[in-house]
Amino acid sequence: MTSTTLALRESQLSIEDGVATFSHQRPAARNALSVDLRIDYQEMLDRVSSDRNIRVLIVTGSGGSFCAGGDVKAMHERMQSPDPEVHSPDATRRRIQEAQRWVNQLRELDVPVIAAVDGPAYGAGFSIALQADFILASSRAAFCMSFARIGAVPDYGALYLLPRVIGLAKAKDVMMTARRIGAEEGRALGFVYAVHPPENLLAEAQSFARKLCAGPREATALTKSLLNKSFETDHATLSALEAYAQAVAMHTPYHEQAAARFARGEAGGFDWDRPA
Repeated sequence: MTSTTLALRESQLSIEDGVATFSHQRPAARNALSVDLRIDYQEMLDRVSSDRNIRVLIVTGSGGSFCAGGDVKAMHERMQSPDPEVHSPDATRRRIQEAQRWVNQLRELDVPVIAAVDGPAYGAGFSIALQADFILASSRAAFCMSFARIGAVPDYGALYLLPRVIGLAKAKDVMMTARRIGAEEGRALGFVYAVHPPENLLAEAQSFARKLCAGPREATALTKSLLNKSFETDHATLSALEAYAQAVAMHTPYHEQAAARFARGEAGGFDWDRPA
């Protein structure tokens, strides 16, 4: 068993046997998204995307919170600045575009991403959770597109992702009312994959991640990439991409070894339904 833990500015990155766990470490501020935490995200993503030994990424919080969203106190402080490089429409545009780069990188990672959400995931925190391929929530998790509460527009990719996950009408409800969504309602709406007791959440996320680690790295990455493009890609184009992706997947060592095991009548290396 190999294990590495890196302390970043306001987060921690642990890597153990192919599973990377990135945890927000601002519990006193309910893990609000500070400048330092955004920098940590960029550094973490660069590390994860360049390490072929990492097979799954878990994103989680600490102290009973996932992420309370943007740092509203810092927003208020920016409003007091007369410097247009700090407080102006153009400064806001540039700040959001800078964040979009790493948010998109999170969504497009080759490896599966699990958001383990305990406590509040509000505003940008909810948006970050939506970048994950699977959201596992604790029974006390709460999701809120809280932007309307402060007169802002949903950002960090939420306008793109939420309607695709739960449908347009339900996304309008969630975003325009800025109401609180509990874990069970999140599961009913379709954006929460599973709900666990708070004390078991991280262990369940790690167990889920270890099962995913047994899967085919290249085929999983290709499947994820094509699915992420499926809503805006026409049938002919997606069919062509499917053929190209299959040409890659069926020439990997994983496929060759799996086919050989099948031909010999042996159990496959990846069977989600087989007991551990």
